[in-house]
Amino acid sequence: MRNLRIVFMGTPDFAVATLKALVEHQYHIVGVITAPDKPAGRGRKLNESAVKQYAKQEGLTILQPTNLKNKDFIEELKALNANLQIVVAFRMLPKVVWQMPEYGTFNLHASLLPNYRGAAPINWAVINGETKTGVSTFFIDEKIDTGEMILQEEIDIHPEENAGSLHDKLMQLGSDLVIKTVELIKSGNVTTSSQIESEAIKTAYKLNKENCKINWHSPIEDIYNHIRGLAPYPAAWCTLINGEETLDIKIYDVEKEIESHNNSVGTIISTKKTLKVSVTEGYINILKIKLPGKKLMDTKSLLNGYQFDDGAKMR
Repeated sequence: MRNLRIVFMGTPDFAVATLKALVEHQYHIVGVITAPDKPAGRGRKLNESAVKQYAKQEGLTILQPTNLKNKDFIEELKALNANLQIVVAFRMLPKVVWQMPEYGTFNLHASLLPNYRGAAPINWAVINGETKTGVSTFFIDEKIDTGEMILQEEIDIHPEENAGSLHDKLMQLGSDLVIKTVELIKSGNVTTSSQIESEAIKTAYKLNKENCKINWHSPIEDIYNHIRGLAPYPAAWCTLINGEETLDIKIYDVEKEIESHNNSVGTIISTKKTLKVSVTEGYINILKIKLPGKKLMDTKSLLNGYQFDDGAKMR
């Protein structure tokens, strides 16, 4: 059995579950690398990453480099004398970093690679209407998410699931897969396989304002998947035109109703309790919505204090 000295790299909540699993399995974590503290909120108070908060609680050594190629950081990393590095939801590493440990550097990715390489694999799996996804571990190489595969675990995507609930399931599944991967490396029994390249590989593009906007002319299934694939973060958005008001709003939860009608796409139909948007194959029934400067609320609460004109539209 190999005596492992592990450096862990990660930043958000998704990474904490794996670090916690490693600590609970009593692996020797010689250092934790996470993002620098960032100013947040109106007071611009420095915000510590979720990984830093957990690592502090456990008394682990923490490094927060702004530049991963910085000579001082490289020397600090070398001084930790790790022989394995584990990366979960961090950033692209320079070769000098990922090549450093004797047993390599492996990454946990929240998709069934080679599909959904990139920044937002959980969101895009839901947006694209996938019925299955999973987690993969692989050794890092020069490109993004292309290295030699170690292990994979598959999970079903429920038809009503949103990106938030899927994130939580994959976070747990991923932490279990990392422990299995570390056990293989520890015993010297790890085997790998190359990722098979093909034209059909789907990409997990970085989310931006443009690809988060709802296209009400899309098929009803695509609109439904788009909204749940972006909930609760960063949230799908569109423009509401209501009388003299033009507002960019966010939509968090919907139901779909397939039904024939003669309304033009984007027409809003509201009652005292319901808010529907006409689409080509029926209606999108909005359940949770956020207007600018207001808190997220269910539709019934919104309709208590907000009036929609007869000609109101979503665009």
